[in-house]
Amino acid sequence: MAQKPPRVVAELGRPETLEETTARKAEQSRKYRANKTINNLWLSLIVCVGVVIVIVLLVPRNDSSQLQSIDYRSVAASAQASLPVPVAVPDLPSGWSSNAAEIRSGTDGIAYWYIGLLSPTSTFVALSQGVDANDSWLSDQMHDTAASSTIAIDGIQWTVYDNRTSRQDVGNVKYALTTTSGRSTYVLYGTATDNDFRLVASSITANVAAQPSEGAPAK
Repeated sequence: MAQKPPRVVAELGRPETLEETTARKAEQSRKYRANKTINNLWLSLIVCVGVVIVIVLLVPRNDSSQLQSIDYRSVAASAQASLPVPVAVPDLPSGWSSNAAEIRSGTDGIAYWYIGLLSPTSTFVALSQGVDANDSWLSDQMHDTAASSTIAIDGIQWTVYDNRTSRQDVGNVKYALTTTSGRSTYVLYGTATDNDFRLVASSITANVAAQPSEGAPAK
């Protein structure tokens, strides 16, 4: 059998030597292995992503924490025993809900009744009712912002804090209303509309008007 003539390399213009042939085949083998490794990596990545998607789709998710609504009226009945003044319990239309209701301790140990309210359009109004509150507590509730005006709602004079255009970091205190009656200082703050704030303020008018003076027992 006739021996196959050496391969002529166009770039060289001559047959390649044994060493050149060996080097060429080694380089081809290296490139093949490298391409195969990259392909395997991509295939593994695709498989992993597919597995994650399947797990996300199949594993049941518990959204109860997002949908949980607090019965703040029931909580208020229990909280009343811990506070010396009648606690405010907003009477709001259907569609309103609460995500928090509890007694908290604020600046200088001031105890206050807190309710987080969500409007039907998912905006937020917080109600804080501080007992024997001082200026430091109120300033902390207002994130050290300044009052901008006053407004009367059902004959109750409220101080307005409008921070909607402020560049200061005011947290949820985009807009707020405050008033004091007897031993209670009321703070309404959040991201809701003016009408929603008026609605919440109006819903506690009776409580504000009925607050006992300092030293008087709660009814």
